[in-house]
Amino acid sequence: MLLIDGVAPRRVAILRALQLGDMLCAVPALRALRAALPTSEITLVGLPWASEMKTRFAAYVDRHVPLPGFPGLPEVPAEVRRLPAFLSDLQEARFDLAIQLHGSGRITNVLIALFGATRSAGFFEAGGYCPDPQTYLPYPDRGSEVGRLLALTSFLGADACSTDLEFPVTPRDRSELASLEAVKRLGAREYVCLHPGGRADSRRWPAERFATIGGELGRRGFPVVVTGTAAERPLVRQVMDAAGAPMIDLSGQTSLGALAALLESATLLVSNDTGVSHVAAALGTRSVVVCVGSDPERWAPLDADRHRLVCPSGTTDDQDQAVLAAVDASLTSR
Repeated sequence: MLLIDGVAPRRVAILRALQLGDMLCAVPALRALRAALPTSEITLVGLPWASEMKTRFAAYVDRHVPLPGFPGLPEVPAEVRRLPAFLSDLQEARFDLAIQLHGSGRITNVLIALFGATRSAGFFEAGGYCPDPQTYLPYPDRGSEVGRLLALTSFLGADACSTDLEFPVTPRDRSELASLEAVKRLGAREYVCLHPGGRADSRRWPAERFATIGGELGRRGFPVVVTGTAAERPLVRQVMDAAGAPMIDLSGQTSLGALAALLESATLLVSNDTGVSHVAAALGTRSVVVCVGSDPERWAPLDADRHRLVCPSGTTDDQDQAVLAAVDASLTSR
């Protein structure tokens, strides 16, 4: 059991105001904290979308409080006029412990201190603000994100349960997916998902390269389903137009849960290093993750056989061949 000053904290706040993939990488740490604090009320302070994390991971999180941004954090614009009321509400909650699970603490340690909890814990940068030397851990600059977060929970006294990611898929998710006309046309055939999008343009492999991979898979007889957000529809159309083979466009048509249901039954996912790759890792769906402009040591799925990472370089032909080789290896190892 995790104890602070010899007592298990009754009310715990966890700050992690990040996007989907980052949140899924925190699930092992949330699982470890719940195992160590079985009767505590755990509140996740996260981005507005993370209300879904509270619903989908109710075993680990009891409440969700949306963060109205904070100066210096890039995920959402800071609504500074809302910050006083937000902080007042958190302070009135009188948390026994507030845990900073949001990066090195360079910006977020100031924010977590403003929660007004009896004690706080987290990471700190060397030479940076450390609210409490007894409960703050120097931020590791190496290793996987999952491992870094578990290092903190272990430091606080919570035994690591496992490094496995999770993404619970519900009957409602599967029903929503099955209701889509394009999915009905798939029938019982094996299919491959392509996900050419990603939050940052700098971390996207070019659409033409995804088109080459999708076209080759189509010629091998696999139905190819291209996924993305509604905002990524032009990118998806660019891939499909360049592929030279028919594909199924599901961009903007699936909720997060329906997308997970789609990946759950997919033969393979080929994607950028983005949130959907972590959903596939959580579901155990084989994947080829194209890593462009990100830190593979930190973000790559831990099972390197089931989830193959490619950092393409050289000519376009070299890049295509590297990704296709990973696709072939994934398909033959099923």
